[in-house]
Amino acid sequence: MKSWSLATRITSSVLMVVILGLLILSIAVGGFTRYEVTERLDNSLQEVSERLQTAVAIRLHEPGAAPSIAWLPEVGPRTLAYQVVDVAGHVVLRSQNAPPDAFVRNWRTGFANVPHFRVYVADLMAQKYRVLVGEPIFHRREAVRRAMLISVVPMLLFLPVIWWLVRLVVRRALRPLDRLHDEMRARGSGNLQPIPLLDLPDELISIQRAVNTLLTRLEAALSTERAFAASAAHELRNPLGALLAQVQMLGRMVPDGSDAGRRVDIIADRTRRLGRTVEKLLQFSRASSGVAFRRDRFDLLTVLHVLVDDLGHNPREGQRIVMVSDGGDHIFVHGDMDATGIMLRNLLENALMHGGGDMPVQVAVLQDGGIDITNDCPAMPPDMLARLTSPFVRGGSGTHGSGLGLAIANNIATQMDVILRLRSPLAGSDRGFGVCITFPIPEVT
Repeated sequence: MKSWSLATRITSSVLMVVILGLLILSIAVGGFTRYEVTERLDNSLQEVSERLQTAVAIRLHEPGAAPSIAWLPEVGPRTLAYQVVDVAGHVVLRSQNAPPDAFVRNWRTGFANVPHFRVYVADLMAQKYRVLVGEPIFHRREAVRRAMLISVVPMLLFLPVIWWLVRLVVRRALRPLDRLHDEMRARGSGNLQPIPLLDLPDELISIQRAVNTLLTRLEAALSTERAFAASAAHELRNPLGALLAQVQMLGRMVPDGSDAGRRVDIIADRTRRLGRTVEKLLQFSRASSGVAFRRDRFDLLTVLHVLVDDLGHNPREGQRIVMVSDGGDHIFVHGDMDATGIMLRNLLENALMHGGGDMPVQVAVLQDGGIDITNDCPAMPPDMLARLTSPFVRGGSGTHGSGLGLAIANNIATQMDVILRLRSPLAGSDRGFGVCITFPIPEVT
């Protein structure tokens, strides 16, 4: 599932609503501005036309007045143009920027649109003349465009400020959620204490209460699991140890090589195997109950050396462990030392049990602080390799394992945030099995 941020989604949604609102507002403002500017220009055009009538009437009655062109100074493409037309439609007087022919042939009083001009036709004067005043379309469009830009552009330029303000407000509003998130992330890893009182809004208080209730129940369940594992270890080990001792004493009482002696050996072997199975079940129960959640700093190589010295020689099968170090003298990691010992012991015992009798188990300390354990055995198919960390899954090598060693190691590794990688066959060979474990942020010295 694709991850997403609540702050990003809220910010995006608010910005979309704001932008859509500004867009609609801009269209409305633009249309209103165009309507108002057009109305004001038309009013000005009409006013100029009506005021021009008087001046034109005086000019036409002056002695020696004749149809001519009224040359005006500083006439440009934005200057109003006017014409005086008689009843026959002839232009008797015009400005130099007006066309020689009349703007319109329809003499109805009011506004008319012609090529390049917006024209107002004034009322017919007593002298049977009409005044036509035209405003260049270019000037009108430019005025409308500028007015619309002045109204709309500031809103568009303000969008980055709106985005910054919305983002700031959303982040400030989500700070209580961030505090709750940080407190929830701090839980686990041995810390199952309830979340303390925070300054949370009403919408988050119910979530905090539900999390605290869950943490309380989880702490009670884990405490019960740990107590059961400790009690079961004591209650099961002692009877099995006593049973094995009695069987061994019985073996000394029967003649060597007899049928009873062979049966006693079988009982002793099955008792030892049962003891190992019980031990693995107890370890699996402890691993499932969260025994590896603690985070203490310790030297990983010290634990590894103790286990290698303890398991390095199997007197019954003559197997041994060869340890090679490519890293430093100390590898300090954070985790639970006892749980790490259980994890490494299971990996080493698994390698000894399933490895070839004439090939030692190789334990390599890598430069990055990782531990690589390899043993010789037939290569495993990929589907079997993918299921090895499940409980009670055996590699099919014919050995009498419980199928719990790798499951225990994987469970502890998950709780300690340790990366556990399985591979088979080994690089450059068609045989072998390897396990590489890497602790988060190891300190190699």
